[in-house]
Amino acid sequence: MRVAGRPVGPRLRAGVPALSRRVTTRLRTELPVYAQLPGEELDGDIADIVQRTLRLFADVIERRRPPDDAELERQRESAGQRAEEGVPLDSILTAYHLGAAMAWEVIAEGAGPGDLTDLQELFALTLDLQRRLTSAVSGAYLDARQVLDAEDHGGRHALLAALLAGEIPPGGRPAGFGMRPAAAYAVLALALGPHPDEDGTGPRAAIAARRKLRRVREVLNAYAGEPALTALDARGGTALLPVPPDAPPQDSGAVEMWPELCATVRQAADAAGAELYAAAEVAAPGGVPEAVARTGEVVALARRTGRPPGLYRLSDVLLEYQLTRPSAALPQLAALLEPLDGRPELLATVEEYVRCGQDRRVAAEALHVHPNTVDYRLRRVAALTGLSAGSASDLAVLRAALVARRV
Repeated sequence: MRVAGRPVGPRLRAGVPALSRRVTTRLRTELPVYAQLPGEELDGDIADIVQRTLRLFADVIERRRPPDDAELERQRESAGQRAEEGVPLDSILTAYHLGAAMAWEVIAEGAGPGDLTDLQELFALTLDLQRRLTSAVSGAYLDARQVLDAEDHGGRHALLAALLAGEIPPGGRPAGFGMRPAAAYAVLALALGPHPDEDGTGPRAAIAARRKLRRVREVLNAYAGEPALTALDARGGTALLPVPPDAPPQDSGAVEMWPELCATVRQAADAAGAELYAAAEVAAPGGVPEAVARTGEVVALARRTGRPPGLYRLSDVLLEYQLTRPSAALPQLAALLEPLDGRPELLATVEEYVRCGQDRRVAAEALHVHPNTVDYRLRRVAALTGLSAGSASDLAVLRAALVARRV
């Protein structure tokens, strides 16, 4: 095949060294990911695969037939290497298309009306080669990423399991795996409500649940700057977010991190499109099991005591937490409100009055009654239980009794 009176294949082959340098230069200037590669790699491995592909292009033209599977092996190997290095697939495919476009400029240089038949055949060969290259490179890249992702996921799973089981000594690693834990973790317990699309059963509900979880994980991964260690299902679970090495010591670090953690939980709730309760504390690897148990209790208490969705810590529910410890006083505290059994309006009034900070007008608005009705009901509570909401000491007992009754 000839263009402008010259055989195309030999002309392309002769120009491979110079064309390869031009392609490599454009990769460096037009694709940021290639500009970030080490110079020796760009001028070595990358330049080599560019030259090999351009020579393959010349072979295809001279033989007038597409390459066989064996002739694409080097391109597949290169794609696997780029996958290991974390070069995005779209950048790799763009590089191949860029090289093909520049090769086509060489092929069509000086073409005139009399070259139309040969140009049509050349164009068909070019498109076919690009199709085969795209298929071979994409397949090899995705195969390599699948292996790497499986290894990475397995490593994270092994580390998470070891942390939850308390099997990592200070400064150590989980047995049989080389992934080192972070110096400390923000331990999160999450309780997720259902997304509206999860209503009902069947594929739609299951898909909605998986999409909800994926969006939550994306937010957690963005906070961590890497895949977070998570054990989550549609109702919630546990997440361990590595604390940056330069973070303050754990006690002060928890305070420093709190605004960011609160923002992350809000973002996760927005992304999930569902109600989200969470609790967090910072722990060293050896303290993760206790932190997981404690944050789980904090989340449960926040939900049981009628608090709004959001992020909580132990200090937010200290009274409730302490009152739920095993004690002979707990059932007796709960029994103080037994005279209100059968009078739900009185119990609801006490709960709302306490929740509203002893503001009778706010409580009345929440209960949709007149403030005088709140006063009357509180007097009835005092008559039945012997505990007056107007007395500071009795009010503290009423609050503790409410907590004991809930738990």
